[in-house]
Amino acid sequence: MSNNLKLSGLFVMMALTASACQQNQKTANNETADTTKKSKYLSPPLIKEIYTADPSAHLFEGKIYIYPSHDIEAGTPENDMGDHFDMRDYHILSMDSVTGKVTDNGVALSVKDIPWAGRQLWAPDAAFKNGTYYLYFPVKDKNDVFRIGVATAKNPAGPFKAEPKPMEGSFSIDPAVFTDTDGNSYMYFGGIWGGQLQRWNNGKYDANGSKTDSGKENEPAISAKVAKLSKDMLSFDGAVQDVKILDKNGKELLTKDHDRRFFEGSWMHKFNGKYYFTYSTGDTHFLASAISDSPMGPFTYQGTFMNPVQGWTTHHSILEIKGKWYIFYHDTELSNKTHLRNIKVTELKHNADGTIALIEPMNK
Repeated sequence: MSNNLKLSGLFVMMALTASACQQNQKTANNETADTTKKSKYLSPPLIKEIYTADPSAHLFEGKIYIYPSHDIEAGTPENDMGDHFDMRDYHILSMDSVTGKVTDNGVALSVKDIPWAGRQLWAPDAAFKNGTYYLYFPVKDKNDVFRIGVATAKNPAGPFKAEPKPMEGSFSIDPAVFTDTDGNSYMYFGGIWGGQLQRWNNGKYDANGSKTDSGKENEPAISAKVAKLSKDMLSFDGAVQDVKILDKNGKELLTKDHDRRFFEGSWMHKFNGKYYFTYSTGDTHFLASAISDSPMGPFTYQGTFMNPVQGWTTHHSILEIKGKWYIFYHDTELSNKTHLRNIKVTELKHNADGTIALIEPMNK
């Protein structure tokens, strides 16, 4: 072999080596970029096998049980009324600890097994009393009006059997059930826009009513609702009342105050003897809190405690586990689609003054 051929071969090897190094560097850079992209989220998804949202978390039988919505790609066109959130069943999740493995316990209740249901199984909640587990759920009836139903089981993971009719006097969406230390239970519920709360007046539904809110910008905003539950947990014990949210001057929050007024996603927890009503502001995407000395309110607005997540909706629950408080919430990290969400959990802290410390779900 001539010296020229040897040199030529050497140059080819050097070029290939340089190309490989460049490719490796490019791959490394991409991996770094991917890692950076993933690290912008405060917490990882709890489960990736199915899409889940609106997590209501509880401690039952020494385990964490999560009652979420089950998002699917239903092919329903997207609109401001939320028709694209066209869920068909519930999967109940369980964990031995807040950092433990998540178990999907399968279908616990399906829309086809609810005699009065039409479509759209939205955010549920659960409770335990009388040796029975209760699953509360909103679903549109056959006239496309949201009502709240209840189903029962002897196991926290179900399967649940639905009552033959919706709860008398119930309407709208997002039931959240709180049982106080004295044993009394209360349901908080309601949501405007697609949740139809603005279409109810004096106990009657107006199919041609507003698509958004009251439209009265300088009047008190539409309130969430609260009702005491009967001892059998299947009906309301008394009239449905407004959850009034007041500012620090004792004035009700106004319709135009989109950064603070109630939209949907009620939750209640009790801390140091105070009742914390927390909720979503909807179109401004904050989670906000208001505090009262009574589970029925009125509640005084305290501020935002979680900034917007990725995705249009924000919906949560708050649970104490072994002396620490946690918030379960969702975003769209896995899909980047607003109707295909994934649930998460992170620690929640109460400040010395009783307010809730601000949570940034997206790292800056």
